[in-house]
Amino acid sequence: MEEKTNAMRYLDSKKIKYESFFYGDGVAISGPEVARELGADSKCVYKTLVTVGKSGNNYVFVVPVDFELDLKKAAKAVGEKNVEMLKSKELLPLTGYVHGGCSPIGMKKFFKTTVDSSAEHLEYMYFSGGRIGCQLKMSPSDLAKAIRIQFAEITQD
Repeated sequence: MEEKTNAMRYLDSKKIKYESFFYGDGVAISGPEVARELGADSKCVYKTLVTVGKSGNNYVFVVPVDFELDLKKAAKAVGEKNVEMLKSKELLPLTGYVHGGCSPIGMKKFFKTTVDSSAEHLEYMYFSGGRIGCQLKMSPSDLAKAIRIQFAEITQD
């Protein structure tokens, strides 16, 4: 039995259903490689990205691993003039998570979270469980019960 992450403890406390998957040896791998490790369709595997807006506010975006975040669409989705990716060294102090192991659930503080609209009608999706080598599988509707999310088209064409 693997050790629980903050994301899992949070979901357990809210009695929200999820499955956890552990793989690798703690070394970060690309999103498509994660999908292969899980034996999952990469269309169901998502990465969590943290940004900072012109206002100074931080935002979380969850996008399919095979796609890139469109910063203009992302800014529009959160009502900002523009957003940029958070510097890697700022991630751990802000969220409590490291690059490659960032989950939209269980951050030190809640940030407005936008999930790409491609997830809205999926039966389930995978995303980081809060550390490298850990993925959670759950339905988008259960994710919406865990944290406040909005769906928007936020990937590049």
